[in-house]
Amino acid sequence: MSKHQHEPPYEIENQFIWRLPPEHAATVREIIRSGSVAMKDKLKIDLSSDGRHAAVEVKDVSLTAKVVDLPCVIGSLKTLDNKMFYKTADISQMLVCTADGGLHSSPEEAVTSTDLKVIKKKEKGRRKKYAWKHGITPPLKNVRKKRFRKTRRKCSDSPDSEKEVKRLLCSDAEAVSVRWEVIAEGETKEIESKGSVPSFEMSPGTSGYKRGDSSPVVEIRKHIHYMEKKIQEIQCRAQRQKNLIKKVENLTLKNHLYSVLEQLELQKKQKNEQIISLQEKLKFFLEK
Repeated sequence: MSKHQHEPPYEIENQFIWRLPPEHAATVREIIRSGSVAMKDKLKIDLSSDGRHAAVEVKDVSLTAKVVDLPCVIGSLKTLDNKMFYKTADISQMLVCTADGGLHSSPEEAVTSTDLKVIKKKEKGRRKKYAWKHGITPPLKNVRKKRFRKTRRKCSDSPDSEKEVKRLLCSDAEAVSVRWEVIAEGETKEIESKGSVPSFEMSPGTSGYKRGDSSPVVEIRKHIHYMEKKIQEIQCRAQRQKNLIKKVENLTLKNHLYSVLEQLELQKKQKNEQIISLQEKLKFFLEK
């Protein structure tokens, strides 16, 4: 250490992306490729104390600049022989220059409050103000909004839905009596309450239909097909209830789901009985 104490310390390499208007970018590219010793006199960057604004000069042309935060970190590589590449830095910021002063903004206000929440809120607003919405290539326009957008939570994961379910279960537990019913979609209450088709309540012996009258046969077959379709729907709903019961851990909710499943099984039994009754009537008309 004593041998090198008079040597200047190594300068840590800091990198950022420099974005300029097209005409000034071409000028900077020519200056860099020329390798002129006077390059430092032609290119100047004066960074302000806030670390977010800068004054840039390109061949005596003044530009305003702002330091923005990129959506993600970009790795910088260096090579000496175009075969081996070495990582030199992680780039997370970009210096955006403009000639019309469009990036110029008022200086940052000093944080005078000692409240931690106020400080965090101002710091969050400051980061959001200097967050660059795009990538460094045209396909990555609005990438921050597209790639890092907030996803909408599922309804089942919503805390409000969970609270509402708990409230309903508590209300059922405290109630003196609870009545509920499951009504099949598209099915009238009259059919559900009577348990049979009103048009065919007569007994076979009192039937007034003549031999060869096919309209009752067609109607009965329609009702049988309708009942078979309803049984399939009930079976699908019952299977969904069984799958849901396997996933639920709350005992009260599981008991409620079991009661719904029992009601569906009862409906299925009633529909089967109605089909048997309709089949008997159909057999009577066919043998008449």
